[in-house]
Amino acid sequence: MGQLETICRAVLSYDQGDPKRIHHLLKVHAFARIIGLGEGLDPQTLFRLEAAAYLHDIGIHQGEIRFGRNDGKIQEELGPEAARPILEAAGVEGQDRERILWLIGHHHSYASIDGPDAQILAEADMLVNPYEDGMDRKQDEALFNRLFRTKTGRELFTCLYLKEYDPSAKK
Repeated sequence: MGQLETICRAVLSYDQGDPKRIHHLLKVHAFARIIGLGEGLDPQTLFRLEAAAYLHDIGIHQGEIRFGRNDGKIQEELGPEAARPILEAAGVEGQDRERILWLIGHHHSYASIDGPDAQILAEADMLVNPYEDGMDRKQDEALFNRLFRTKTGRELFTCLYLKEYDPSAKK
């Protein structure tokens, strides 16, 4: 079993019994991978991105237990601590581990985006959240203009949220 599969299985076990969180992390991972490949990330950066995508919201459960909340700030604060043992068990070390932990600890802090992996993780998360949170068209457009920078991410967001669905076009 490879490192990414080990990480995925560990976080699925960690989130056992919480299908909402599991569906979310799998969707964010899928979009992160699609964007990362579309943007031509090198293998190491893509690995770090995919690992962080699986683990990005791992601080939610501890936030709910300790503080009764699971907002983005608490996810960033508690996520790296919860993710570290999973990364260590998967054999992720050194700069790879530290970058993944940094991504988890900053994935809602858009002003701290410092590279393509951070940009893509934020975009992948925001491809999923509007659907799950039921945002309206004006909110979608504002999010698109404020956050999306990659060509692939912008194409995906447009496809999902900014084009009108026309069922007759499918015939």
